[in-house]
Amino acid sequence: MQQYLEAGRIVTTHGVVGEVKVELWCDSAAFLAACKRVYFSAQGGQAHRLLMVRAHKGMALVKLEGVTDMDQARALIGRVLYIDRADAHLPKGACFVQDLIGCQVRDADNGWIYGTLTEVSHPGAQDIYTITDEKGNKWQLPAVPEFVKERVPEEGYVLVAPIPGMFGEAESGDAE
Repeated sequence: MQQYLEAGRIVTTHGVVGEVKVELWCDSAAFLAACKRVYFSAQGGQAHRLLMVRAHKGMALVKLEGVTDMDQARALIGRVLYIDRADAHLPKGACFVQDLIGCQVRDADNGWIYGTLTEVSHPGAQDIYTITDEKGNKWQLPAVPEFVKERVPEEGYVLVAPIPGMFGEAESGDAE
């Protein structure tokens, strides 16, 4: 599991006092604000204190310590913001999407392996997991309690209970 997780990308400046607009890859502006600091590298390095974070039209407006004008803010466009896993406070039972990617997807009843979780999308009310099998076939599964029984990213697997036909022939054990 990675120590530093992608939280968003700076897409433009906002105003003349050094604020930047961030495309959020985390749950919300409030989640980012609770982390208190960000990094510009997946390896960490120098921390940049968050002075202000607020939601704005599906994104976040962010004021970073030391960024005091539009020119300094403009130089940050395109930079990815990372948070330290230790700074993030997840609700009980929640996990980071990055930790789920690459997990083996197994049947909760019989242990059958459907494939690897390769993508998590957020098109509506619930997440959608994309599972890719060893032949490259892709299957989608709503990430709701009826189908996802247990997520154990620290051990590298997700247990699911699909309905018949959800994974095609793979769930019957007929696929080779």
